[in-house]
Amino acid sequence: MTSPMKLDVAGLRRLVESGGGPRLIDVRTPGEFENAHIPGSYNVPLDLLREHRDELRHHLDEQVVLICRSGQRAAQAEQVLAAAGLPNLRLLDGGMTAWQAAGGPVRHGRPRWDLERQVRLVAGAIVLTAVLIGLVVPPVTWLAGAVGAGLVIASLTNTCVMGMLLAKLPYNRGSRRNYDAVVAALRDERA
Repeated sequence: MTSPMKLDVAGLRRLVESGGGPRLIDVRTPGEFENAHIPGSYNVPLDLLREHRDELRHHLDEQVVLICRSGQRAAQAEQVLAAAGLPNLRLLDGGMTAWQAAGGPVRHGRPRWDLERQVRLVAGAIVLTAVLIGLVVPPVTWLAGAVGAGLVIASLTNTCVMGMLLAKLPYNRGSRRNYDAVVAALRDERA
């Protein structure tokens, strides 16, 4: 398997500023996208992209740059779309984190905590609570160990069950994205 083509922030800025830039597909959750995104990008959440990859392929025939927070979900999206036969895929190296750090233009919406920050809060709260309760009821301390094991597994597999669960909360969902709305937005840009 070959590694995906990456595009650094400076390269993407040049392409966008030239006016003939690639189609920017942001695969983060709608809540993350509404919080901050690159102007002109389209939100196609990773789960929606996976479910409708073959249909979306017909609407993404030109150069496509995939964007997420750090690059991990974009790499997953690249694998999905490449398996559907879509050529000309690139990833924004470092994702929105790198884009914002480099001062790239960003459209802001309602501020929200990143999923990663929410996972740290929830995991830390569970561990702290388990340790404190474990002082009185020692078996509860095992809950802290279970959370630690979950974090190790999340790191090794590059997936996070807690993050996926938190993404489903109404706070993180933002505006609901469905296939028809995504296709309509992609079509409108071509007109």
